[in-house]
Amino acid sequence: MPQAGASIIGVGCICAAGETIDHCIESMFRGEGAPSAPTHFSCEHPVSYPVFEVPDTALADSNTYVSRSVQLLERAFADALTGAHLSSHDLAPFNVGVCIGTSVGASLNFIDFYRERKQGKTPDLEPIHRYLTSNPSQYLARKYGFNGPHQTVVNACSSGADAIGIGAAWVRHGLCDIVVTGGTDELSPISYNGFVRLMISSPEACKPFDAHRKGLNLGEGAGVLILATDKTAKALSCAQRGMLLGYGTCGDAHHLTAPHPEARGLNMALDAALGQAHLDASQIDCINVHGTGTPANDTVEGVVLAQRFPDTPFSATKGFTGHTLGAAGAIEAAFTLACMERGELPPSKGHAETDPAIGRSPVKTRTQLSANYGLSQSLAFGGNNSVLIIQGGPRS
Repeated sequence: MPQAGASIIGVGCICAAGETIDHCIESMFRGEGAPSAPTHFSCEHPVSYPVFEVPDTALADSNTYVSRSVQLLERAFADALTGAHLSSHDLAPFNVGVCIGTSVGASLNFIDFYRERKQGKTPDLEPIHRYLTSNPSQYLARKYGFNGPHQTVVNACSSGADAIGIGAAWVRHGLCDIVVTGGTDELSPISYNGFVRLMISSPEACKPFDAHRKGLNLGEGAGVLILATDKTAKALSCAQRGMLLGYGTCGDAHHLTAPHPEARGLNMALDAALGQAHLDASQIDCINVHGTGTPANDTVEGVVLAQRFPDTPFSATKGFTGHTLGAAGAIEAAFTLACMERGELPPSKGHAETDPAIGRSPVKTRTQLSANYGLSQSLAFGGNNSVLIIQGGPRS
């Protein structure tokens, strides 16, 4: 019989908010961080739309023969191992799976290559070779000799959350002793231009759930959870940071990019996650919302919060990280657990005024919290909606 949940024994993160999960949390509680013009590419827009970049110095020792997305993933994985007081060698005796979500990543970063080809030149094949070695899950599995299943999930902005949900199922059903799971994504001129063309990028710092929000800021980063069976965690002498108790996902079948106005898919995903966790909505103590700062997304999430979680405190963290696309669900799952451990929610940077159409606001200041169960939700293009429910471990 499957277990009720999967133990979380390691948590790692790198994004614009910090180079480790601890750095991220500390900087968010200090209210630090702001987006700026992209430095790795330039676009000919009359308006420069700011982004949240990870500094190159954070990746200085990484393998430059793989994509930036894989480099970010490696740093987050190393952080998760360090926090668990483990090395990759400690995992070798076990059946280890890898399940990582991503979105655009580096798969479309061949503009210069294509331009030279169209001009009749013979461009260097190095970008193609880098792409072929940069499947995130396959790369980790091969580098560290992990012999369990490995899968890369590409499901737009819910990819990281979906990868965690799948990885937890592998643990619960006995397919793996350990699963390295999460999401990673780098900034790309393709996605940058795409969001500008959709007219949902903000020319200033994003304002999730605010009455005057103008859109999102893109970001980059990676989040990793190391999941294990209880037996494996005990064999490794690892402290249990928490449990992944529930996962639900459902499509709206409504629109290519806009969420269903009545949150049909999100409500069904919530039902599935709560059902798997054997909880009801009143038992959820805190929520990390998707909170992109776009008019449509925040309104739809607000409808759900007002109807199903009228008194539950929630935080919107993309004011510190930007929207990291395929990494967002994993980064925010890591934040959810870390805040539960801390017993406090950070301020929702960028939010100042409640939108009357929503009627609820994320926490505006540091907010004390006593939480057993936290929820993190991700809404994605294609009408994908994914929800994770996490049970916290002992607070520090």
